[in-house]
Amino acid sequence: MPSQAPTALFDPSAQNAHHMTYPAKRLLLFTAKLGYQTRSFEDAARKLGVQLVYVTDRCHQLEDPWGDQAIAVHFETPDVAAYTVMEALRGQNVSGILALGDRPAAAAAYAARGLGIHYNHPATVEACRSKLRMREIFRDAGLNVPWFRKLPIDPTPEPALLGLSYPCVLKPLSLSASQGVVCANNREEFLAAAARVRRLLDSPEIVATREPNLDQMLVEGYIPGREVAVEGLLTDGALRVLAIFDKPDPLEGPYFEETIYVTPSRLPESTQHAIEKCAKDAVRALGPSYGPIHAEFRINERGVWPLEVAPRPIGGLCARALRFSLDGEVEPMGLEELLVRHALELPGWNSPRERIASGVMMIPVPRSGVLEGVSGEDAARSIPDITALTITARLHDIIAAWPDGSSYLGFLFARANTPEKVEQALREAHEKLAFKITPSLPVEHPATRRMANQGN
Repeated sequence: MPSQAPTALFDPSAQNAHHMTYPAKRLLLFTAKLGYQTRSFEDAARKLGVQLVYVTDRCHQLEDPWGDQAIAVHFETPDVAAYTVMEALRGQNVSGILALGDRPAAAAAYAARGLGIHYNHPATVEACRSKLRMREIFRDAGLNVPWFRKLPIDPTPEPALLGLSYPCVLKPLSLSASQGVVCANNREEFLAAAARVRRLLDSPEIVATREPNLDQMLVEGYIPGREVAVEGLLTDGALRVLAIFDKPDPLEGPYFEETIYVTPSRLPESTQHAIEKCAKDAVRALGPSYGPIHAEFRINERGVWPLEVAPRPIGGLCARALRFSLDGEVEPMGLEELLVRHALELPGWNSPRERIASGVMMIPVPRSGVLEGVSGEDAARSIPDITALTITARLHDIIAAWPDGSSYLGFLFARANTPEKVEQALREAHEKLAFKITPSLPVEHPATRRMANQGN
């Protein structure tokens, strides 16, 4: 769905009388794009009567094309981006900082350091951005890690000469959302996976991001077992776990597109305690100290294995699966409001999660091509316990399946008395949906002048 321009400035006098307002508070929100999640932060800021200032990745020569009064920066140079922000805000008080996504988090860290605001150290955020550095830190901290090696993408490594064992997983060093992550069970699959990773990292779309280490990949041992996600909040280095999400669909490869998240977890209490301990150990090793974290873990007979820890909230619309009970309020508040309250040190940031079970399905992309139609939306919404359905993919756009893609077709949400009912509702609603996807035609890319069947 197309992004809509948010309103950057809020009038505290327009608030409802029963809401406490904090007009002297100014919050910087670093975000790569403006869309559904930023509008949720906008709603939270409006409710609280605080000023929200956007810092976005866009051309500084454009005169406020979206009418959001955002500070224009380039996130591939986070220190320069931070300097731009500090110059733009010279003489103004800033009370807090939040970042959405991995790329904005580094710029936010540099800016927070310059502005003297509670946040994470830039070196910590940079370490979280590198899958290789994260593995090294986890290994040195004594956490469970598979064997791993950094290899060039060109020329294609010969696994027989490297002593690799199978199954193994190949992944870019800094891309997120499992983009480019491929499992290989033998030499032939390894060579095919390496070629696929190389094509992705050489693509104009990825090269244009100017991500570091696009000429390298990480190869590591495959970790069997169940996978969970942890949403947490850090205050002066102390981690509060907001939710443990079960991922009931097996993520066994060859690709690792995530689908369903459900909370509370149905794992045994002892396993949940082990996950929470591992999360705290991983955070302590990496060093983030303030703000939201989103982390991924695998669990098997050998214990809990940290996959990654990111100093940011859960991405996309998935945050809508979490709501919190605020004293004196009939309606629960969303994760975005909780994070705004925490960043600005406002009352209510430590509110507990609501007791009802909830979940989200990131609607998977069945195959690459052009999205020509969607049907069954009303039938999906009519399933008991389904609370919302949002199709975010736009008609007639090219969509890419994993591992080349990183965007979903949309999001389904459910709430029920038990996690089992949440999962059942999400699956039943998904079965009602049908997506018409046609093959895309080869086109000449304007930058490379090469013919490419984009999305395939």
